[in-house]
Amino acid sequence: MKLICTCWLAFSFFLATPVVNADSMSFGVVPQQSAKKLARLWTPIFTYLSAKTGEDIRFSTANDIPTFEKRVVAGEYDIAYMNPYHYTVFHQVPGYNAIVRQKNKRIKGIMVVRKDSVLNELTELDGETLAFPSPAAFAASVVPRAQMQLKGMEITPKYVSSHDSVYLGVARGFFAAGGGVMRTFNNAAPKVKQQLRVLWTTPTYTPHAIAVHPRVASDVVEKLKQALLTMNDDPEGRALLKTINFKGIELADNADWDDVRALNITLLNDLLK
Repeated sequence: MKLICTCWLAFSFFLATPVVNADSMSFGVVPQQSAKKLARLWTPIFTYLSAKTGEDIRFSTANDIPTFEKRVVAGEYDIAYMNPYHYTVFHQVPGYNAIVRQKNKRIKGIMVVRKDSVLNELTELDGETLAFPSPAAFAASVVPRAQMQLKGMEITPKYVSSHDSVYLGVARGFFAAGGGVMRTFNNAAPKVKQQLRVLWTTPTYTPHAIAVHPRVASDVVEKLKQALLTMNDDPEGRALLKTINFKGIELADNADWDDVRALNITLLNDLLK
């Protein structure tokens, strides 16, 4: 048993650590869920993209969102899937450029409670300790907390490292409610999801970005764009997108995230110094 535990810890560390290989490209995925689940969902997609582009694209993530943020600002990922606020920050430093985003999608945060909870209004969470993935998780944490502050609510945030941890903590009754997004809620383990219901949803914003580091050659960027767009019309590609609850992919422009910039969020400004 001790050997099994040791091997599993080593495997988890491997999944969460950027792959260092001069002949491969690291694709960092924001750790909204566990490294094991993200690897299961995204690795087949990267296998598909590798075949289409001729590049060796490898899955990577981090143990938690703050660690992911430090790795992105350090430029450790060649390509990254990051939340809307992350993109507005990491476009500045180290200069990631968005290439695509989820098609016909607006992201919104949710607050979930147990299905048997007596709570029916957001304001009823005043004074409670609530679960969130991390301070800078955009739709799951930043926006809900800002809305609560506008309503004069005082809550105690508890950061639990991932969306899945939020849902599990609420389902087990550790927290009155917690923040997430519909995509991860729909991907939650059925035995957890069936114990929860959505109490409240936030306004909508431009969704996550798939962005490339400025060191990635322009011809590789074009191949990657075309491979991602090909997924819309290829049965295999559509099936892979469905596993991560994407209905499609469309080209993105840096200005698409101006709605997020208008919020003037400064949570990660210290990372840019």
